[in-house]
Amino acid sequence: MPPINNPTLRQRRLGAELRKLRERAGFTVTQAAAHLGVNQGRVSMIETGRSPLSADRVRGMASAYDCSDEALVDALASMTGRRVRGWWEEYREHLPAALVDLAELEHHATALRVALAIHIPALLQTTDHARALFRAVVPPMRPYEIEHRLAHRIRRQGILHRDDPPPYAAIIHESALRMGFGGPDVSRGQLNHLLDTNELPHVTVRVIPFGTEYYPSTGQSFDYVEGPVHQLDTVQLDTHHGGCGFLDAEAQLSKYRDVLDHMESCALPPVASRDFIHRLTQEI
Repeated sequence: MPPINNPTLRQRRLGAELRKLRERAGFTVTQAAAHLGVNQGRVSMIETGRSPLSADRVRGMASAYDCSDEALVDALASMTGRRVRGWWEEYREHLPAALVDLAELEHHATALRVALAIHIPALLQTTDHARALFRAVVPPMRPYEIEHRLAHRIRRQGILHRDDPPPYAAIIHESALRMGFGGPDVSRGQLNHLLDTNELPHVTVRVIPFGTEYYPSTGQSFDYVEGPVHQLDTVQLDTHHGGCGFLDAEAQLSKYRDVLDHMESCALPPVASRDFIHRLTQEI
C-alpha cells in the first residue's frame, strides 16, 4: 500500500503508541525491523503514522514487543484501517491543522472533561458568543475567516447531540461567566444556553465561584479527551496564539487528571452550579 502523505492525528497517535511499545521493549529501530521482517524505513513510517496498518499487523507488533495489555492492544487495533473522511476534513484547507485534528479527536472520544477560567467551553457556546470571541482576536480575522471558524465550532458541537454522545463534564470559573463578550443580550443568551445544555443527561456543568480558597488550576484552559484506555487519552491546551497543543505523555496525562479532580472537589455541585448561573442571568 502507498504511504500516507498527510496522516491524521489519529494515525500519528497510533504510530506514536507503537513507538512507545518498541522503546519499552528495549528495541532499536534496526532490531524491531529485523524482528518484524521489514526494513528500517517501514518501521519509521509506521511510527510517524505514514504507513497503513491492519489490525493483525498491530497485534503482531504488540506481541513482538511483549505487550500483554490486552485492552491497550485492542484499542490500538481499532485505530487501524483506511482514513475516515469525517466532516472535519472539509476544513483542512481553511483552518489550522490543529483545529481540524481537535474535531477528529473529539469525534472518537469516549468522554470529555474541560476546565476554563476565562472562556465558555467551545462546545457550549452560542453562535453569537462565538462570533463575538472571533471578532476580538488579535490580529483581527477577515470576515470569511470568522465564518469558517464559526461553522467549524458549531459543527463540533454536534457530538453532544448525536445518538451516542460522550459524557461531557465542564468546570467553569465564575470569571468566564461574567466576561460579557458581545454585550448584555449575547451574555444573557449564552448563560441561558448553558442552563439548557446542562439539562442533557450526559452534560454536567460545574462552577468555581469567586472566593474559593483553593483553586488548583494551571491557569490555562484545557480539554481532557478520554480514549478507550487511559494510555490513549489526550490533553488539548489552548495557546495564546489561538491554536491547539496536544499532550499524551503518561506523566502529563496523570498531572491533568489530578488537576481536574482537584478542581471538581472545589467546584459547586451540579444543582448549585445551575442555580448560580441562573442568578447571574438575573443580574445582566
